[in-house]
Amino acid sequence: MRAEPATGPGRTAVADRPGDGARWLLPAGAALLLAVLGIYVADLATHLSSMAAMRDLVVYRNGGLIVRHVAPAYDGHRASPLYDWTGPNGVQFTYPPIAAVIFAVVSVLSWTLMRWVMTLASLAALGLSTWLVFGALGYSGRPRVRLGATFGVSALALLTEPVQQTLALGQVNLLLMLLVVADLLTASVLNKQTRWWHGIGIGLAAGIKLTPLIFIPYLLLVRRYRQAATAAVTFVVTVALGYAVLPRDSGRYWVHGLFLNANRIVFLGTRGNQSLRGVATRLAGSVTSGTAPWIVALILVVVVGLAAAAVLYRAGQPVPGMLACALTGLLVSPLSWDHHWVWVAPGIALLAHLGARARGAVRAAWWTATAGLVLVFGAWPQFWNLAQAGLTPAGLFWYGPATYFATGDKPWYHEFHWHGWQLLAGNSFVLAGLIALAGLCVAAFRVRSRA
Repeated sequence: MRAEPATGPGRTAVADRPGDGARWLLPAGAALLLAVLGIYVADLATHLSSMAAMRDLVVYRNGGLIVRHVAPAYDGHRASPLYDWTGPNGVQFTYPPIAAVIFAVVSVLSWTLMRWVMTLASLAALGLSTWLVFGALGYSGRPRVRLGATFGVSALALLTEPVQQTLALGQVNLLLMLLVVADLLTASVLNKQTRWWHGIGIGLAAGIKLTPLIFIPYLLLVRRYRQAATAAVTFVVTVALGYAVLPRDSGRYWVHGLFLNANRIVFLGTRGNQSLRGVATRLAGSVTSGTAPWIVALILVVVVGLAAAAVLYRAGQPVPGMLACALTGLLVSPLSWDHHWVWVAPGIALLAHLGARARGAVRAAWWTATAGLVLVFGAWPQFWNLAQAGLTPAGLFWYGPATYFATGDKPWYHEFHWHGWQLLAGNSFVLAGLIALAGLCVAAFRVRSRA
């Protein structure tokens, strides 16, 4: 996998030489993917109850069933049938109403079939997203190299905790990431010529889960106004459809501000919240005390992150620009669960690409960064607590003790009392994200200076 200098906006021509890795990369990538899939399946069979419970898919399914069976028979005694529902351990439906409407259609499937569909669709989304990333990095003309790189990076991504947690919970993160990647990078591969459908993916993803909204101001900053307008209109359409099917629930979610209450279902300082808000809450000792520092950090990161993303895109670097925007969104969101960090997959792809292009010590540095990214976000056996969890895969941030299913804000929560390595490990996703964003900002400054 080797690329030469750019030949157009956002595109890099890949050298067509016998020794550039084309011969070995495809079989090596395929072999690595098969090996990782084998390990994952074996681990899944060993820890089936914990790795395939799909607790979040249960919530999605119940939301869909409420739309089909409860909402039509609504008698007015409950304020909101969708958002009043509470499942085991206090779980509730937290997504916009349109998400429940979509899952009302999917809920006609049997539970077993739904789990298979979600798993296979998520794995396919991971592979396709990686394929699109390598296309935008300049490998469109070398299908063997591109496919081999896609296999290899998909295998490494499957070794990470965010991807495995997404599969274990039955989450939609990989599917939403594909919608965003397809929207942004297919336009870049087409020399920035947008098609009528560019923007629909981002708007739909934001309608289902609000965090992709960060990509609409990004589109405005990079002057893709038509695509930004399409994304915004699509988002509004999802809201309108939600109102058409679930007017009471939509009113409670949008008008009465339920979407702003991130602390409704979980303690914001919970270990799983790998965002600046989570870190600020844990360090400050309470949700209230952490609010002001988080707002200051939010403003700084939004301004710097989106500016870097725009500069990188305008310099013909759509993949780094996209990642800078995604990182900004993950860091500033009030609640970024660990499984939201599936954007580690295109991050691995970018670092692998840079390592393949470089030479000597610089190449070693990029490969070291790639390995470091996989290690920090890796799904590891809980060797620090074998008595409780055995060898169930977990992220290194799980080393920080957690208060499970906590809500509200209590001073005795474990997350308020981390020390030493617990602080580093427990906030590792955020720390890695800040380092990565800083690196992208440096890259943006360099290309801006050259320009």
